[in-house]
Amino acid sequence: MKVLIVEHNEDLAKIWSRFLERQGLEVDVTTSQKSAIQRMRFTDYDALVLEIVLPDGGAIAISDYATYRFPDIPIITVTSGSFFSDGSIFELMPNARGIMRTPFRVDDLAALLEHCVPDKSGSTKQPIGKVG
Repeated sequence: MKVLIVEHNEDLAKIWSRFLERQGLEVDVTTSQKSAIQRMRFTDYDALVLEIVLPDGGAIAISDYATYRFPDIPIITVTSGSFFSDGSIFELMPNARGIMRTPFRVDDLAALLEHCVPDKSGSTKQPIGKVG
């Protein structure tokens, strides 16, 4: 599974990406709208982890582009605020599959990704980090 994390806090994004990589995922990290869209232009992703409030704005634009480029991509939104606690994010981002409030346990993020990303091989889905 290939995941793009868009999070303005680079240290936090590195923690998430390192954990997910140890679970066997391929992870790219970016911190802005411009670099996220640039990465999606040239790389295929199976999931997007997206901070809702970015300093340069653009979370909705990133979501729109991701949905255009990868129509079925699951988007896991992340926020430290309570602005979207009413579930309105699911109306703004049709491919949103979950919202996580920071701080959270990184293994919860891995479990949500595992749950939301379909198995493309058609075989029985193996848990993230499990072989055999």
